[in-house]
Amino acid sequence: MQWEVVIGLETHTQLQTNTKIFSGASIKYGAEPNTQADAVSIALPGVLPVLNAEAVKCAIKFGLAVNAEIAPRSVFARKNYFYPDLPKGYQISQYELPVVGKGSMTIQVGDEEKTIRITRAHLEEDAGKSVHGAQEGMSGIDLNRAGTPLLEIVTEPDMRSAAEAVAYAKKLHELVQWIGICDGNMQEGSFRCDVNVSVRPKGSDKLGTRREIKNLNSFKFMQQAIEYETQWQIDTLEDGGTIHQATVLFNPDTGETRAMRSKEEANDYRYFPDPDLLPLAVSQADIDKVKVTMPELPEAMKARFEQQYGLSAYDASALTASSEIAAYFVATTSALNGDAKLAANWVMGSVSAKLNEADLAFANCPVSAEALASLLKRIADNTISNNAAKQVFEAMWAGEGDADVLIEQKGLKQVSDSGAIEAIVDEVLAANAAMVAEYKAGKEKAFNGLVGQCMKASKGKANPAQVNEILKKKLA
Repeated sequence: MQWEVVIGLETHTQLQTNTKIFSGASIKYGAEPNTQADAVSIALPGVLPVLNAEAVKCAIKFGLAVNAEIAPRSVFARKNYFYPDLPKGYQISQYELPVVGKGSMTIQVGDEEKTIRITRAHLEEDAGKSVHGAQEGMSGIDLNRAGTPLLEIVTEPDMRSAAEAVAYAKKLHELVQWIGICDGNMQEGSFRCDVNVSVRPKGSDKLGTRREIKNLNSFKFMQQAIEYETQWQIDTLEDGGTIHQATVLFNPDTGETRAMRSKEEANDYRYFPDPDLLPLAVSQADIDKVKVTMPELPEAMKARFEQQYGLSAYDASALTASSEIAAYFVATTSALNGDAKLAANWVMGSVSAKLNEADLAFANCPVSAEALASLLKRIADNTISNNAAKQVFEAMWAGEGDADVLIEQKGLKQVSDSGAIEAIVDEVLAANAAMVAEYKAGKEKAFNGLVGQCMKASKGKANPAQVNEILKKKLA
């Protein structure tokens, strides 16, 4: 039997506020355990939650970014369950009436474009954290995260492969950072995905029984977890077994998923409106205030880069993968007086490669956009070759000086004097009669060999375009 996998994602996005969602306690990462567990977060008697207005603005920003409905009235509910890291015995979330309704995002997988429907995005507070192994044979509880503001973003089951799920998660990860509502730090838990996976016979409209893989904080692990879980479900069904709805965990050491508990249904949580919080009212004026603070979105910027700079769709997409890359590219192009293609090639090539190697962000690049542009100007005006520019770039990265000084120090200026180049070409032709004969016999590769010999004779300093031109004339 041919099987089809059906995938939906629930993503917990930690919002970039200074304080918790219902209190003034700090959410700064890395504090000593339980030093940020304030009275509101652990619901001591007599305390009342007060909604953080900045968290609401973040939710509205996301709604605008995905063309979603923004509810004029939404309600906070208590989601009741017992767990050691949930001090109140309930979590404040939104259930029937979320602040953000239906929206969508478009992803690219290979050559195919696909729209993923977003069902809802609701505000909620995070729970605390169980800490295992801090003392041998014991677990501890750190309640610092309790009350941290989250926006949970839920999709329809629209994805049909691990690749599509990862493409969506990456696009969402880029978007929430782009609009400034989340720092995207997956290692610190700022962006975590729960993945619902089920399988069904190809051609069937009926959904299979889903299992939810919890708390995936790596795209690599997401891919592995979905692929393992999909194959496990298929094998189970083909062996005559039954899939039971469950919450499962992924073990990156074994590459396997394992059931943690049976999956709860909504009624297991006994949702009811939180009596301490008024319904959230969002007016059109509130939305308009947020709208004017929105940056240009990636899709719009991509289209503008194609039109304004004449870039290919691929280049424009790569250069709008993050706001930092886009800003660096624009600054480089501006300082280079508009030679966008040259700037794009270097930003996507040498600069990105060095940053990846050093595990640095574009914002922390040792070579500023203006410094890069000063180097690229020397390629554009034929002062140096592209290969020589790479040597200069390495030296600039190491902090050895600016482009012009390094070009002079290293003696990398191109020889553009046609008489000098012609003399080099004559010497090469005289010394390589066999290669000349091959070229005249129709072997085009011999021409490249002659160019290489000319460049070698000039120690890489001859202008390649002039070498090609003079060689062609001599061999005609």
